[in-house]
Amino acid sequence: MNTNKTIEQKVEDLERRVAKLETKSLPIHSDNLPNPKKKKMSPQEFLATKDAHTEVKKVLVFGYYLEHVEGLESFNAADLISVFRSAKERPPKNINDVVNKNINPGKFIMDAAEKKDDKKAWVLTSTGEKHVEEELKEPN
Repeated sequence: MNTNKTIEQKVEDLERRVAKLETKSLPIHSDNLPNPKKKKMSPQEFLATKDAHTEVKKVLVFGYYLEHVEGLESFNAADLISVFRSAKERPPKNINDVVNKNINPGKFIMDAAEKKDDKKAWVLTSTGEKHVEEELKEPN
């Protein structure tokens, strides 16, 4: 019996040693790094993940992009026009009118508390955020 316990103990010791060696010799994956740098999604790529074919929906999606990807607290007409161009999309002729269409019916966008660059600014409402995340999912 002593021989069996000794063999079992030896096997357990060997398994522990092998496990330590395996963890030390594993290749480094980006998942194991403390702060892997991810490349930011472009406006064009982000728009492609959403079912947004009208100007009204695109303004909403780009507003979401500006807040959640670019990290802006609020956005103005110039920000929206810039992101449209970055995505190689034609900006609406009257961006304020298109924003207002997101304010009135679905209350997806609202006026920001403060102006941005001395211009009127907007933010997404929680309803607008949910609409982009849940209703405007990837096209099939």
